[in-house]
Amino acid sequence: MRYLLVLFIFICFSCGRDYLPKPKGYNRIDLPQAGYQPLPDTLPYYFEYSNHAKLLRDSSWITERYWVNLHYPEMGATIQITYKQVTDSIVREFLSDSYKLTSQHNVKAYAIEESILELPSGMYASFTELEGEVPTQAQFHITDPDSTKHFLRGALYFRTATKNDSLAPVISYLKQDMIHLLSTLKWRITE
Repeated sequence: MRYLLVLFIFICFSCGRDYLPKPKGYNRIDLPQAGYQPLPDTLPYYFEYSNHAKLLRDSSWITERYWVNLHYPEMGATIQITYKQVTDSIVREFLSDSYKLTSQHNVKAYAIEESILELPSGMYASFTELEGEVPTQAQFHITDPDSTKHFLRGALYFRTATKNDSLAPVISYLKQDMIHLLSTLKWRITE
């Protein structure tokens, strides 16, 4: 009986009116140490990609011969790489398509920042960062110095419902992988 009385008193005085809800928690994200490996020589381009990514053939219905995906299974992310061999003045069409694909995110993006990166090879790449709840947070495109042979485009996608602000460390990590990819990019001779 005495225990019930103590329990009753404890219950009555344990709850106060100054209740504050706990803030939302964020997923803990442990990012691996960056390390890179060479791309196989079966493609008309070469770059180094992350040791944490799996190189997969693109399996979409519109895929072309040299399209690949760099899939990061632990992060639920994919960098889609599309390649086109350039003939005559068709490079303008590829560039236009690249800009159109980026501008489609204007609806949800609250910032789109494009920068031109000068690479160690002397080439220049267009690197676009998108902020907001957009499906792709970073994109790039690059051509050979004369824009007469090669066109390469990459876009980062996540297969998760997690909000982009929670993924910020992963997005930043993968942007660095994309910049490393561009910094090591070389064109192979094609017929």
